[in-house]
Amino acid sequence: MVKFNGINHLAMVTGDMDATIRYWRDLLGFRLIAGLGAPGYRHYFFEISPTDLIAFFEWDGAQPAIEKDHGAPVKGPVIFDHVSFGVDGLKDLWELRDKLSASGFWVSEMVDHGFIYSIYSFDPNNIPVEFSFSVKGEQIRQYPAMADKRPSNVTIEGSEPQLGKWPDAIPSSQDDRNIFPGSGSELFHGIKDKLNG
Repeated sequence: MVKFNGINHLAMVTGDMDATIRYWRDLLGFRLIAGLGAPGYRHYFFEISPTDLIAFFEWDGAQPAIEKDHGAPVKGPVIFDHVSFGVDGLKDLWELRDKLSASGFWVSEMVDHGFIYSIYSFDPNNIPVEFSFSVKGEQIRQYPAMADKRPSNVTIEGSEPQLGKWPDAIPSSQDDRNIFPGSGSELFHGIKDKLNG
């Protein structure tokens, strides 16, 4: 099976990259590590951790989302609810709560979810964000737990990947394994040669 190492990046949308930079870089402390741009658009990347990034597209005419509470049910087309960022300690959550509040952002009270403590807020684009600290001793990754009163049959199969539910992959030939330059390759001249060679 493929081994994943985290979220390479989440790609969000903003209509105001300057306000987005002020929030994510200057308030939260995420380093701005790459930026692309042309008339009508920008695409910037912020470092969450050594392995995880969050990116923003800025498009002319993009507007903040309609504010929607985290986890509140919706009807109709929807692709996203909220994103949660982990922090190392409870004191980090309190510090974030104080910083967000002092900067004029709504921020929730501390919430105990049993395995994490969380605070909730919104970025300048009305993206619902959560900040979470994993409770010591509660190892939900090591010991998965399910409290759904009406789990589906697929859920009852368990936490581990169920093999044989999808067709086996047919390996592509070396001749079909081409890597093409994409947006961002201009930051790293020669990257295509390094990957193919």
